[in-house]
Amino acid sequence: MKEVQVINIRGGRILDETTDAQGRLADIHIAGGVITEVVDAGSKLPKADIDLDATNCFVSPGFVDLHVHLREPGREESETIETGSRAAALGGFTAVVAMPNTEPSQDSRIVVEFVRAQGERAGLCEVIPSACITVGRAGQALAPYGELRDAGVTLFTDDGNGVQDPLLMRRALEYARDLDITLAQHCEVSSLTVGAVMHEGSCCSHLGLPGWPAIAEELMVHRDIELVRLTGSRIHFLHLSTERSVEMVRHAKAEGLPITAEATPHHFTLTDEALRSFDPVFKVNPPLRTPADIAALKEGLRDGTIDAIATDHAPHASHLKEQPLDQAPPGMLGLETALSLSLSELNMDAQAVVAALSWKPARIAGVGDRHGRPVAVGESANLAIFDPTCEWVVDRDVLASKSKNTPYHGRTVCGKVRHTVFSGQVVVRDGVAQR
Repeated sequence: MKEVQVINIRGGRILDETTDAQGRLADIHIAGGVITEVVDAGSKLPKADIDLDATNCFVSPGFVDLHVHLREPGREESETIETGSRAAALGGFTAVVAMPNTEPSQDSRIVVEFVRAQGERAGLCEVIPSACITVGRAGQALAPYGELRDAGVTLFTDDGNGVQDPLLMRRALEYARDLDITLAQHCEVSSLTVGAVMHEGSCCSHLGLPGWPAIAEELMVHRDIELVRLTGSRIHFLHLSTERSVEMVRHAKAEGLPITAEATPHHFTLTDEALRSFDPVFKVNPPLRTPADIAALKEGLRDGTIDAIATDHAPHASHLKEQPLDQAPPGMLGLETALSLSLSELNMDAQAVVAALSWKPARIAGVGDRHGRPVAVGESANLAIFDPTCEWVVDRDVLASKSKNTPYHGRTVCGKVRHTVFSGQVVVRDGVAQR
């Protein structure tokens, strides 16, 4: 049974979908897991067990990450649901969608329910299990969508693999339409990326490394846009990374097709030039691209073509990531640095950044009834309180993840989560996880 906390948040600026970009100075009272009072700053509030100082901070709805790898079950050496949830809470996330490439895969009710139960046990954020599009993510047979939908799954993906067979993808979209679920596609034509370790371009040629062409992503983006046009089903594109992908999605959305998309902080902050070091920490799937691609992703986020910022948080134990570049698995940490990198690198105001981190992904994930909500009386107390001007230096040795594979070690960034409130409980206070 959770401890009932009565909380006052004082001196912050509410920043949500209903405010302007400057926010609104207010004090907040929370009891029974919900916001019970929002008053002018300095007004009298009922007594509370916990007083949170939000001076110089924004108080926003908690963030929702559409794309995290928590590794449990099966690869707990790299991360567990508890350690990943702690990293999420420290990053201001009150909900995360757990990708299904676990061992065993999340293609059955029993595994999905295990993941959800582990998240509830940790109690640091809501862990939302996704499920596979195909059994074992093998691209051969569709997963049991009805059974998994009955288990509460609304987002299905084979992330790490793209569904290669267009007929199978068409059938998947047709079932998804009828069941009112969303398919999230990892866009990669795998026959074009065999052996590839980085973006195919001038840097790749200079280094003599096998290249990963942009067209491998773009062909599948184009195919699935046309399949959406045919079926009327909605689709979410994971971790877009190229200029042409963004442009295709922009045109498709202008036509009114039910398409959403995400971009990761590493894809809009790092280029393929980072691989000149041959350091596997910069190896990721899809690969880091060019400055032109970064500019397109940033513009896509600014104009709403790209709906959400998602981390693709992908922890790997040190002995795995320290292998030679061609053998090391792709992936980077992302949960604790997402807000800071977004505020530091995107030419967007804090409200636009929070929209892409909070209420927009909450709706895509199907949790908009409790996450990403306005900071108002009667709403669930899922909140992130962050200082947008706080500078700090990323240190892999103090991050909460079980793994250390951040490409931002030693980088100075701006914007820091001070407190996180999840389901009416203070899970982060003054930058320190409370459990």
